[in-house]
Amino acid sequence: MKKVIATQNAPAQHWVGDGFPVRSLFSYANRSLPLSPFLLLDYAGPAQFDAGEHKRGVGEHPHRGFETVTIVYSGEVEHRDSSGGGGVIGPGDVQWMTAGGGIVHEEFHSEAFRQNGGELEMVQLWVDLPREDKLTPPRYQAILNADIPDIALPKGAGRLRLIAGEYDGQEGAAQTFSPVDVWDLRLNAGQRVELPAAEGRSLIVINLQGTTQLNDEQVLRDAQMAVLSPQDEGFVLEANNNAKVLVLGGKPLDQPVVGYGPFVMTSQEEIRQAIHDFNRGQFGRPS
Repeated sequence: MKKVIATQNAPAQHWVGDGFPVRSLFSYANRSLPLSPFLLLDYAGPAQFDAGEHKRGVGEHPHRGFETVTIVYSGEVEHRDSSGGGGVIGPGDVQWMTAGGGIVHEEFHSEAFRQNGGELEMVQLWVDLPREDKLTPPRYQAILNADIPDIALPKGAGRLRLIAGEYDGQEGAAQTFSPVDVWDLRLNAGQRVELPAAEGRSLIVINLQGTTQLNDEQVLRDAQMAVLSPQDEGFVLEANNNAKVLVLGGKPLDQPVVGYGPFVMTSQEEIRQAIHDFNRGQFGRPS
């Protein structure tokens, strides 16, 4: 069984633009933990928004060298980017955007959500790209709730939505550049489940809501996360009450992580080139 090597509470909330009150559970600035290939995770909400006319969100901004994964639990988000990708994603939907060699995008509350108001809850995850794929052409995957395998866990423990990776012989909906597991779990109160996790793979367990016990020793509450060792295999989750859990697993990338805001590369020279290329307009504009 993989060992818990660190736990972390969510820090204070801050705003991304004027539409997303987030808590950053981890970022690429903390390289003391085995998080690769994952770079950052922001948990937005749950937050209530009143109906209004003001367009809330984040305007045009660039990225290079990684992918962003947006999982919506409630509310709606509208996206546009310079690759021509875009659309509205709502509860259960996922947006998997590959920034690759350079992209400019914007994210706002959808018009319907703005007009009606309601609860917004979502996660945005940044996934590093292998060195050889850092400059791959950008792309956009809109993964609807209906396209995500929804798998019953053994003995009535709950359900697992397979966004990326593998579970029980099934493959996730997302196309990835390196082996990555993104599992969206709903666990039933009082139930226990043993889950696979391969030797040598990174593993992060994020308890978004409810209370769970990890490996019969570590209790996780709302917006708490645990990082497990790459060594050994498997882990156990027991739900003390109904719980929402995000599990991230992946093959670590054997490469440096050099980040500057929205750019994550493997050297300072690559960062300088990213800034130069963006300033010259080479990332384009959302269409």
